[in-house]
Amino acid sequence: MNTHGSPLQRGTPGRMRRRTQLTPARLGVYAFLLTAALFFLLPLYVMLVTSVKPMSEIRLGNLLAFPAHFTLDAWSAAWQSACTGLDCNGIQVGFWNSVRIVAPSTVLSILIGAVNGYALSFWRPRGAGVLFGVLLMGAFIPVQVMVYPLVRVLASVHLFSSLPGIVVIHAIFGMPVMTLLFRNYYASIPQELFKAARIDGGGFWRIFVQLMLPMSTPIIVVAIIMQVTGIWNDFILGLVFAGTKNLPMTVQLNNIINTTTGERLYNVNMAATILTSLVPLAIYFISGRWFVRGIASGAVKG
Repeated sequence: MNTHGSPLQRGTPGRMRRRTQLTPARLGVYAFLLTAALFFLLPLYVMLVTSVKPMSEIRLGNLLAFPAHFTLDAWSAAWQSACTGLDCNGIQVGFWNSVRIVAPSTVLSILIGAVNGYALSFWRPRGAGVLFGVLLMGAFIPVQVMVYPLVRVLASVHLFSSLPGIVVIHAIFGMPVMTLLFRNYYASIPQELFKAARIDGGGFWRIFVQLMLPMSTPIIVVAIIMQVTGIWNDFILGLVFAGTKNLPMTVQLNNIINTTTGERLYNVNMAATILTSLVPLAIYFISGRWFVRGIASGAVKG
């Protein structure tokens, strides 16, 4: 029996040791990553510790100090009783408004983008290239440029300051990017699959529903992450188009922080800010790996 092992086996430990050596370049990379992590995590740390401190400790000015008296009263006040204008029902009202805005807006924009990308990739109507260029232009036009015309259009059809109105607005602004995502993804699918489905008698919608959608899970996950986080974090469109009864969480957060009446409660402000950002943070932490996979799966062809 060979007690020394094969040359490949004998060489493996040495290669593994060389890979784990801390070279100056590796130390520099680690130092840079650690510095970047601290840079981005420090504001979150300040927000967290401030939100669990009573105001008596915050007035001492020890911004980075741990709380001597831990309390969740600020979180309860931010959620239930903080004033977001004339109403003092907390930021929970804005949370449910944001949910009602995000859910239909995300579904509608992804559905429209998927159909557009499918049509531009496989059916290619006359002028498809020009249409795709026009759609892409919409992704680069500043929102502020289109606010006033959209206000006039929605007012003329009686959708301004309403929940359906803000849903339509988010669907319109999300359509160019969603079309680009799905077109690039469908362009990476072999044309032979589409041709075989056509030979079997499949029409436009049958091929889309029974063939393309089941294959689109990776890019749908990417689209959901992008749309949910983008719509949830939106401020200006919600402020202009949602109306006073449907103001999203970001607008109500602004009202809490910028209030000029009474004492400025920094712990409540920090708690409200964290509550507003919990949904995007949770989505990125939970779905980050799928996001990278979906982007990579649609990056084979342009």
